[in-house]
Amino acid sequence: MNILITSASKKVTLVKCFKNAIEKEGGGKVYAADINPLSAALYMADGHFLVPPDNDPEFIAALIDICKAHKIRLIVPTRDEELPVFAASREMFSSIGTAIMVAPPETIAICQDKRMFVDYCLLRGVGTPRRYNISSDGMVLDSISYPAFLKPRFGKGGSGTARVDNEDSLRYLLRSEPEAIVQEYVQAPEYAIDVFVDFAGQVISAVPRERVWVFGGESFIGKTVNDPALILGAVRLSGMLGLVGHNTIQCFLDGGEVKFIEINPRYGGGASLGIAAGADTPRFLIKLLKGEKLNPVIGEFKDSLYMLRYTDEMYMDSPYEKAAK
Repeated sequence: MNILITSASKKVTLVKCFKNAIEKEGGGKVYAADINPLSAALYMADGHFLVPPDNDPEFIAALIDICKAHKIRLIVPTRDEELPVFAASREMFSSIGTAIMVAPPETIAICQDKRMFVDYCLLRGVGTPRRYNISSDGMVLDSISYPAFLKPRFGKGGSGTARVDNEDSLRYLLRSEPEAIVQEYVQAPEYAIDVFVDFAGQVISAVPRERVWVFGGESFIGKTVNDPALILGAVRLSGMLGLVGHNTIQCFLDGGEVKFIEINPRYGGGASLGIAAGADTPRFLIKLLKGEKLNPVIGEFKDSLYMLRYTDEMYMDSPYEKAAK
C-alpha cells in the first residue's frame, strides 16, 4: 500500500502521520515529491522524487511514471494550485490503479473562487458573513457598515486580506483588487473543521478546532471543540459540495450562528490536531483503498485537546544529491 504526497515542502508531520497509518494497516511506503530539493518532508519519507511544477506540461507524465514504477495506490495533493490539475486527471491515474484524494473539478472551482463560494452559500441558505455588492469595475454599490473585511477573489494563506475602516481605504484597495470580496467584519472565534468524506460521498468524521493563534494563514495553536452547530453545519456543506477525502472548512461561530468563509479541499496546516484527537484520516484513506467500509464516527474525538506547533531543524551534507532518488 504505497502512498505519494505531492508538494511535500515542509509537511513533515503529514508524512509521519501517513507512515504511522500505513504501519498500522499492514505496511507499505510513503513517498514524497516536490520541485525543491531543499524540502524537509522529502527526507522524512521512505523515498522521494523531484518533479516538474504543476503548470509544466510534463508534470502529469512524470507522476504517472512514478506511480507505475513504485506501485502507488494513492496520491495525496497538498497544494492549492495542483488541485485543479489532479481533478482533471483522475481518470488517467485510475486507469493505472492509482486513486487521487481530490474532489471533482467543479467542486475544486467553487472552493478556490471565493466569490463563487459565497454565491453558492447564499443560494443554498448556508451561513456566511454578509457580502457587500461591488461592481465589476470596483465601484461600491452598497451602504457599508465599517469596519469591513476585504479579501482577494483568488488567494490563500490570508495574503491580500485587510480590515477596512472607511470608504477611502476601501476605494484605494479596490483600485488594485477590483474583484475583491468585501464582507462584514466578524469579531468572533474562528474555527477550522477537519472533515473526512469517503469516495462515495459519505461524511465519516468532522473535528472542529479553534484557531487560537494563526500566523501566515496557518494555525500554530489550536484546540478541538466538540460543538454540534459547527459539526452539523460542516457535514451538511460537505455533502452538498461533493467533497472527497480530508478537507479543511473555515468558519466563524458568531453568537451561535455558523458563518462559513472558505474551504481548503486538502489537508490544512493544523490537520494533525484532528488526527491526534482520534479522527485518523490517513488511516481512513488506507482502509478505503483496502476495500473496507468505514462507519461514520462524527463527533467521536477528544475534546479540548490543544496543539502547540513549533519549528525543528534538519541537517545533511548534500540534499541536492539525495533528492535524486
